[in-house]
Amino acid sequence: MAHPKSRISKQRKRKRRTHKKATAPQIAVCKTTGEPHIYHRAYWVDGNMYYKGQVVVQAEEEVYE
Repeated sequence: MAHPKSRISKQRKRKRRTHKKATAPQIAVCKTTGEPHIYHRAYWVDGNMYYKGQVVVQAEEEVYE
């Protein structure tokens, strides 16, 4: 099992990790609905689920009696 020969200081460890950052997600705008969404993800608009501008799951219609 690997084990360090000497202790790494907090400062040295943090210097090495400064470049590891989360990037901001890319936002796309749907041509059909005009809603902003994340690329390669399905998204909900008015009860309908869309993916690539097409309805994948339709909203359930409420029945009034």
